[in-house]
Amino acid sequence: MRHLKLALTAAAALSVATPAVAEDVNIGILLGYTGPLETLAPPIGDAAKLALQHVNEQGGILGGEATFTIGDSTCADATAAATAADRLINADGVDAIVGAMCSGATISAANTAAIPAGVVMVSPSASSPAVTTVEDNDLLFRVGPSDAYQGEVVARMLLAKGINDIAVTYVNNDYGKGFADALSNAYEAGGGDVMISEAHEEGKSDYRAELGSLAASGSQNLIILAYASGSGQTILRQAIEAGDFVTYFGGDGMVADALVTGIDPAAVEGMLASRQGRLETEGTSVYEKLATDAGLDPIASFGPQAYDAAFLLALAFEQKGNTDREGVNEALRSVATAPGEVILPGEWEKAKKLIAEGKEINYEGAGGNHEFDEAGDVSGAIVEMTIKDGVFVEVGPLM
Repeated sequence: MRHLKLALTAAAALSVATPAVAEDVNIGILLGYTGPLETLAPPIGDAAKLALQHVNEQGGILGGEATFTIGDSTCADATAAATAADRLINADGVDAIVGAMCSGATISAANTAAIPAGVVMVSPSASSPAVTTVEDNDLLFRVGPSDAYQGEVVARMLLAKGINDIAVTYVNNDYGKGFADALSNAYEAGGGDVMISEAHEEGKSDYRAELGSLAASGSQNLIILAYASGSGQTILRQAIEAGDFVTYFGGDGMVADALVTGIDPAAVEGMLASRQGRLETEGTSVYEKLATDAGLDPIASFGPQAYDAAFLLALAFEQKGNTDREGVNEALRSVATAPGEVILPGEWEKAKKLIAEGKEINYEGAGGNHEFDEAGDVSGAIVEMTIKDGVFVEVGPLM
């Protein structure tokens, strides 16, 4: 009997000491891999994957691994975005989503699939002011600033450069309209003249009628708020062919080297643009080395933000202690917010140890600090871009 009791005691002790079966955390990466921004999507996705690679190289998550499943939102079709999100959530069983990429796709995916299922989404790039007002049950976040802010700083930039009147064409979706409204309102408040502001539809092969209307306004300064591999490229090319404008400006959806495909580089030399940038912190410097060592462009459009979105979600699950969807939003806010010991990009092992010790952490990431407000928005930086020798280069931050 004594030997039996000892055996039972040892078995009981073993059952307590043995951890629960490890579960992988599956992060969906929902981006526009096809459509008008297809050239921007791969670097964004690669940055998110790099974050999960760092997690797995330094001990994994919740005793398992951080895995990912890819979805294609197309950036042009709200129904396709909703379908892709539904597949990720209900077929692939993702625990959270990095994405979507474009604003309309993000709103559609959230309303149709993520919010009903209680799944947190963190977009690296959706910038429309309309994202702020989604009734999301605190499930929709983004790690880049709203176009309500970008519109203001772009307006100041244009006026500072002596551009006192503009003609605006914008893609007819949440991104285009939100950006155009913010820019036009701020530009006029600053004393500029918006001679015309008109929507255009994505996917047409001929925008000459729209360009004729824009040119008839009398402004020689064309603002194109659209997509580099879609309507934005076609409009820019046909505007140059027509010769009615002198100055061209593109929003962040235009910042891709694919924009100049089929266009004489000399015709767009010096073209202005803007995009989300990085708030320079220790974290941005750390990420620059990590990305470079991994063969990635450390300043690729929305790349730093995608890294942060994935890393923040991993931290949220680690802090929460399980893969349940409920409570991810609260944990996400906690790991992104001061006070707490600072965690920089790549510092998964450090974060994991602190969380195990019950200590608070504060992630300061590749794109800067991410203190989410009540709507899940963050402040951020906008940078001025220009085309030089046929490629976009960063000029500097816009305030």
